[in-house]
Amino acid sequence: MSNTGKNKSKVIILHAVTPLIVAALSLGIMLTASIKPKDKMKVYLNLLFMDDLKTDPDDESKGLIIRENEIVEEYTGNTSDTGEFIRPKYGEMYAVITSEKLELDVPVYWGSDIDLFERGACQSTGSVIAGDKGNTVISAHEDTYFAKLSELEEGDTVTLKTNYGVFTYTVRERISFKKTSSKYVVPSEDDRLTLYTCKKDVLGSPDDRIGVICDLTEKKFYNAGEDEK
Repeated sequence: MSNTGKNKSKVIILHAVTPLIVAALSLGIMLTASIKPKDKMKVYLNLLFMDDLKTDPDDESKGLIIRENEIVEEYTGNTSDTGEFIRPKYGEMYAVITSEKLELDVPVYWGSDIDLFERGACQSTGSVIAGDKGNTVISAHEDTYFAKLSELEEGDTVTLKTNYGVFTYTVRERISFKKTSSKYVVPSEDDRLTLYTCKKDVLGSPDDRIGVICDLTEKKFYNAGEDEK
């Protein structure tokens, strides 16, 4: 066969397979876009560094038990800068995180789990509960509850409301770090709140984290035994 004949054959084959290639690519894009949020969350959960900390239920045989609580949003009784903590159980909603700057009002669950991340923000059980001494580490999905987290700036305030008190934090600095870094999520000597989320990535597998470190600036423990008003 002449070179001209060979070239014509190649052109015919190319025209024949091109629609198949385009169709295959289109199908792949459609399948990626149709992935359910819950399935997508599995990808992100595997990337969250906080999952390397203690996040499993005390009794794995029982599985996840989600506990929804009514959190005291408006307490008008007396408060003190010292008081007792109510330690939550794994899977329990124990706080509400709010921010006027972000128009944020999101439940906080103790522990990290696919189902919990669908319901709100999640706190690493390897960190301290709200108002305690040390580093309180909370994260949420960047496509939902922490979608505007990057808008927080130095001086902005964030509040954690619980059934034992309300705690106000002031943003100290904005942070970014790799998924393999533990720099900002490990215990600290100062009293702080660390909020973070995955940095958006069109490929759906982000290696970067963004967030803020906030200083604990005000504690208001509810007086034990005093009726709520």
